[in-house]
Amino acid sequence: MDLETGLYQKQLKVRCKESWKTVIILAYQSLGVVYGDLSTSPLYVYKSTFAEDIQHSETNEEIFGVLSFVFWTLTLVPLLKYVFIVLRADDNGEGGTFALYSLLCRHARVNSLPNCQVADEELYEYKKDNIGLAPNSSFGARLKSTLEKRRVLQRFLLVLALIGTCMVIGDGVLTPAISVFSAVSGLELSMSKEHHKYVEVPVACVILIGLFALQHYGTHRVGFLFAPVVLTWLLCISAIGIYNIVHWNPHVYQALSPYYMYKFLRKTQRGGWMSLGGILLCITGSEAMFADLGHFSQLSIQIAFTSLVYPSLVLAYMGQAAYLSKHHFVDSDNRVGFYVSVPDKLRSPVLVIAILAAVVGSQAIITGTFSIIKQCSALGCFPRVKIVHTSSKIHGQIYIPEINWTLMLLCLAVTVGFRDTKRMGNASGLAVITVMLVTTCLMSLVIVLCWHKNVFLAICFVFFFGTIEALYFTASLIKFLEGAWVPIALSFIFLIIMCVWHYGTLKKYEFDVQNKVSINWLLGLGPSLGIVRVRGIGLIHTELVSGIPAIFSHFVTNLPAFHQVLVFLCIKSVPVPHVRPEERFLVGHIGPREYRLYRCIVRYGYHDVHKDDMEFEKDLVCSIAEYIRSGKVEPSGAYDNAGKEDDKMTVVGTCSTHTDGIRLSEDDNDIKDSASTSEMREIRSPPVIHPRKRVRFIIPESPQIDRGAREELHELMEAREAGVAYIVGHSYVRAKQGSSMLKKLVINYGYEFLRRNSRAQAYALSVPHASTLEVGMLYHV
Repeated sequence: MDLETGLYQKQLKVRCKESWKTVIILAYQSLGVVYGDLSTSPLYVYKSTFAEDIQHSETNEEIFGVLSFVFWTLTLVPLLKYVFIVLRADDNGEGGTFALYSLLCRHARVNSLPNCQVADEELYEYKKDNIGLAPNSSFGARLKSTLEKRRVLQRFLLVLALIGTCMVIGDGVLTPAISVFSAVSGLELSMSKEHHKYVEVPVACVILIGLFALQHYGTHRVGFLFAPVVLTWLLCISAIGIYNIVHWNPHVYQALSPYYMYKFLRKTQRGGWMSLGGILLCITGSEAMFADLGHFSQLSIQIAFTSLVYPSLVLAYMGQAAYLSKHHFVDSDNRVGFYVSVPDKLRSPVLVIAILAAVVGSQAIITGTFSIIKQCSALGCFPRVKIVHTSSKIHGQIYIPEINWTLMLLCLAVTVGFRDTKRMGNASGLAVITVMLVTTCLMSLVIVLCWHKNVFLAICFVFFFGTIEALYFTASLIKFLEGAWVPIALSFIFLIIMCVWHYGTLKKYEFDVQNKVSINWLLGLGPSLGIVRVRGIGLIHTELVSGIPAIFSHFVTNLPAFHQVLVFLCIKSVPVPHVRPEERFLVGHIGPREYRLYRCIVRYGYHDVHKDDMEFEKDLVCSIAEYIRSGKVEPSGAYDNAGKEDDKMTVVGTCSTHTDGIRLSEDDNDIKDSASTSEMREIRSPPVIHPRKRVRFIIPESPQIDRGAREELHELMEAREAGVAYIVGHSYVRAKQGSSMLKKLVINYGYEFLRRNSRAQAYALSVPHASTLEVGMLYHV
């Protein structure tokens, strides 16, 4: 089955008709993907909290206060905010920062992509949830109007989404470091202090190198181990927690009262406020519940968290607090670590399970980083990178080599540079809370603009959760010099890269629009275009969705021949997660039909899988043939008004959706499975001496097609048999004279550096190198 079609059918089945068996299976699978990071937080929360700012005294007010903070933070943020509110803000089943931004782009029309079309609004997933309806409240209508009119606010919204994205990437560096290092820190209890400091860092680095080195195999090869590992870990920490509660302090449940938070802050004051940066680590990984929503269902994630993850974490933290309330270490560095509360006989197996759980949690955030960078690249906010789909059956499992090795080097640098959980925790905490603040801000807009709720609800949402997160944010930011500078520095670098690339891409597109060729110029050339037409199909890649690109006139004036069939191909991303196969192509003529010039716009969502070149070529030719057969072709001489030629484009699906339409056969065996001869007719290409491949169109008996369409199909078939050539523009972008110094710096150096060091446009299209022809052009933007 076609991956694209099978994916859509699977999602439709899961989302529209969920059985309890399906929900339980998805809930079980989500343990290994979603909750690996969140479930390993007990390894380092107490140790980071009691690092320096506060002391664990005989009165136990500190440990009980911390437990109360941990309990209510877990209850209010992951449980109340994410599980019961944010998960409902899905973008057709997809979650994450860009899902919220995508929703806002479609409801308020603040999309920064320059090649939007009216036809995109007819997509099935675009118009879901009453897209286009005005908000009920007058304030919502004014807010929508203001966002659509003010470019400054639109740019601010984009930058806000990019900041959240950059912090997720920073978390992809910090989470593996602190998770693995904290798990390995259990070795310190089995050896002397002089020896373990020489073992801890090397062992953590070896595990991290192995983790990143195995990424190219894909998680589907070892993914079946993820859920059992996390399940075992959760059962393990909850069992140890129950043992510690019963054995050491059965009355520790009293510390869950909010009154202990007040006592904690009253006694510790400034030190207690600064220690909140360590308490914050108990909710690391909460964003994954929303970000990984596309792989599971809302109900399955809710069931897994409320029935297993949440109670296991609460028991684990209560058990540690119960143990520490009866043990007051004075001169030991590991006085409040996780492993001291583990019974001696269980420390070795628990250490092994903890390391495995840390690896699983790290794997989840690495995969999430790959996914979010793919989204940024699809929406023109990140340089083109090599994207490898590691599984042909499981959607979303990708591998990006450049990002993988960059993350590994940064992760090793953090581990070797810090060598303690305190500074790693400070860095990780700031990254986590920043993403949550961004989500809170975007959610407030979603409540008004997308859900059409009263603005009072949005204000309450921002005030309640924003106040909690702002408190943690300030506690993390105050430790800027003690490790919190790392996510800020990483995010700043990635933000500069994204903004420079996005700005350069927009300016390049504006240049293409301003310099596109008039269709009247094309009509003046005649059917032969003034040159010799040779056999074959020429695919001219362009970013334009209307008009004729300047590269075409540049090519025509420099080469004496051109292909008999020309296709102006635009591959664009739309702000939806998926585009259904039957809505994939927009096809239309450019000029009269005898010119054999076509425009084909291929639309992908930011989570869609791009096909390889052979499948793509077959779908492309089939879509053009189906467009010709459909009879929606303008007669010759109907192109007097050049401005309306893009209004005549037709939506055409992929080959897999043409069950009763035209079929393409490229060998003798394809016909047997297509249809019987009584139902279909063949249009065969004329015999040639040494054909490269035999091509036939199989056409249904009805409706009948006219003679002109039949001739057009014959010519398209001959061209397909001769082969396909890709004409790709190779651009050199320079700031035009008179530009400001900042613009020259950004365009001439920043954007040009990124362009030279990113993947070529032909690679992004999966174009075979031997079939590619690059045409150089200089852009003055």
